[in-house]
Amino acid sequence: MQMSVPEVMNINSEPDYIHQLYGTQPGKASFANNCLLARKLVEQGVRFVQLFDWGCDSHGTDESLAIDYGLKNKCREIDRPISALLLDLKQRGLLDETLVVWGGEFGRTPMQENRENKTMPFLGRDHHVEAFTMWMAGGGIKKGGSWGETDEIGYYPTKGKVSLHDVQATILNQLGFDHEKLTYQFQGRPFRLTDVEGKVISEIIS
Repeated sequence: MQMSVPEVMNINSEPDYIHQLYGTQPGKASFANNCLLARKLVEQGVRFVQLFDWGCDSHGTDESLAIDYGLKNKCREIDRPISALLLDLKQRGLLDETLVVWGGEFGRTPMQENRENKTMPFLGRDHHVEAFTMWMAGGGIKKGGSWGETDEIGYYPTKGKVSLHDVQATILNQLGFDHEKLTYQFQGRPFRLTDVEGKVISEIIS
């Protein structure tokens, strides 16, 4: 690692067209730089790479967390580099064997948040556990498809409802694991990461 990591973590040697593609700026902390680093790590055979980006907690408590200001700016920061990462993996022949999973911890209410019955200076939305969106690309997932629907205001799922355990089971399946056999002993019985309800979402697998 002492020999290989410095070179892998160096994005200065990337050609100009790659920097143009991602919108990267060497030496600057950014999600774009992290996406390029993710590609370099995958290219070097790193098996699991996690990217984390802060600033999507759109409660509307200030301008940076308002859905009509901060959220728009956040989308400008992340849409280009994540698209570039998928394209870059594909053009290098890595996307078919790399599963990219994009998601958050929960969804957002389809109506404006109102804390303590006060008029909010900025538009925001509260946490919402009933329905939210994740997407996957590469790694044997069907291209251009979608699964599941909500009601007309995005509050409750109406079709294709899946649980987090189902998502976990699907990810494990695409990584070559049988989630029903991948167990650990706890309090005298074998437990699964997907509990007792998880099932693979076969409809999204190519």
